[in-house]
Amino acid sequence: MVRLIPAALLLATTPAFAQPAPAPQPMPASVPFSPAIRVGDILYMSGQIGQVPEGMDAHKEGFDAAVRGAMDAIGGILKDNGLDYGDVVKCTVMLDDMADWPRFNAAYTPYFAGKRLPTRSAFGADGLALGAPLEVECIAAFK
Repeated sequence: MVRLIPAALLLATTPAFAQPAPAPQPMPASVPFSPAIRVGDILYMSGQIGQVPEGMDAHKEGFDAAVRGAMDAIGGILKDNGLDYGDVVKCTVMLDDMADWPRFNAAYTPYFAGKRLPTRSAFGADGLALGAPLEVECIAAFK
């Protein structure tokens, strides 16, 4: 069984060096997580969902837009913490449909152009938050 721990309780019980990273914008009180938390020289980012714009096909151009939305959100969190995509060391990708894997790769890799690619895991996940076709969470390292 997975036990969910509220962010406030997690922060209260983590070591003193664990500090929440600044949010790109204030999080609504109803969202029970931080966009990122820095622990030492590591930045752990919450998963960012990609949503398909209304009227677009979820497995065609809409999927590409959803990937860009998730990756742009990750880029915003990185920037707010003085980092960029070159500082990302690990990503976990959750796809609602594994048939979208090639499309994901095509939209994802340009974010790392000229940089080394981070390590990565991917798996199929049915029922992502808000009906999103994908979610990406990443870990970055401060130099």
